[in-house]
Amino acid sequence: MSRLKRTERPYDLVLFGATGFVGTLTAEYLAAHAPADLRWAVAGRDELALERLRARLPGGSGVGTLRADVREPATVRALAEHARVVASTVGPYLEYGEELVAACADAGTDYLDLTGEPEFVDLMYVRHDARARETGARLVHACGFDSVPHDLGVHFTVRHLPEGVPLTVDGFVTADAAFSGGTLASALNQFARGRQMAAAARERRRHEPRLLGRRASAPAGAPRFAREVGAWALPLSTIDPQIVRRSAKALERYGPDFRYRHYAAVRHLPVAAGGAAAVGAVAAAAQLPPARRWLSDRLRPGDGPSAQKRARSWFRVRFVGEGGGRRVFTEVSGGDPGYDETAKMFAESALCLAFDDLPPTAGQVTTAAAMGDALTERLRRAGIRFRVAASR
Repeated sequence: MSRLKRTERPYDLVLFGATGFVGTLTAEYLAAHAPADLRWAVAGRDELALERLRARLPGGSGVGTLRADVREPATVRALAEHARVVASTVGPYLEYGEELVAACADAGTDYLDLTGEPEFVDLMYVRHDARARETGARLVHACGFDSVPHDLGVHFTVRHLPEGVPLTVDGFVTADAAFSGGTLASALNQFARGRQMAAAARERRRHEPRLLGRRASAPAGAPRFAREVGAWALPLSTIDPQIVRRSAKALERYGPDFRYRHYAAVRHLPVAAGGAAAVGAVAAAAQLPPARRWLSDRLRPGDGPSAQKRARSWFRVRFVGEGGGRRVFTEVSGGDPGYDETAKMFAESALCLAFDDLPPTAGQVTTAAAMGDALTERLRRAGIRFRVAASR
């Protein structure tokens, strides 16, 4: 269980941003799948919207409501003090997230979110990791499709390779899914803040302790045809390889010299070239405020794909791990990655922090370092597939 005793706080779990698109999906998942004795609440700034959500949830009469607004720090501190675990869907996190991270670090409350924003994660490490270590709070970022399948997928792969030897793992992502307005807003914000992201990463490196006697890296790699998966591999500059590298630094099981590379896998070269060009065009447009506003207006935060579209969506991440003369092929796969499966990953991560017997960690930690096998098993029971495809 969480190091906080259940009697110390009125709620085991509070879901902040519960009336947003992913927040509502997460609340619905918790209402349907959480243990009967879970003491939980939904939180946000609109009390009427929270009441409407609670009325729609199965068993909603037993769900609490808490008003909290990031523009009112006292309400955010009260939220952190009422819960053993706080799960936040309120993004873009760079704009709305820090007040809650700081409050949880001060209160010794476990915190998790869905951010894929490297700048935010780096700044939260610099500003709040030390305080969280003092209070025992676990700050776990990127608990959705960014970066659970990749972080736990590599962890799962490493467990099927020899110990104490240099290891390499390549991840190849394939997905068919749509974006929500919140995801688009976060992506545009990152594209527009290249210099700030680099500065935050440098500041983090100045604060991080050196890894002695071991190495862990996540180089970008180069575009190539990957025969091991029969597809063109395009480097993905997401937060995922950074998260994997931090797990490798934290866990000796990744060996004395670990390297991870992260790719999108595309079957046909014209599609690969077109996708790379489209991403480049959006990144260029995001540098211009009028163009960025026009793009963000195409899909507003709170909007998302229909249930019918999500039912047709899927993801698959294939991993190729090597070390000590052994090669293993593994795979993590599931349904709609951005929303249905993200809500599942997020809710199960929160329940894992609240109830499972976990390694003693504190401060800013990754899903693999904080929850590892326990979260993998939870997700398997929830329908996300982890499997060994082949080994030799």
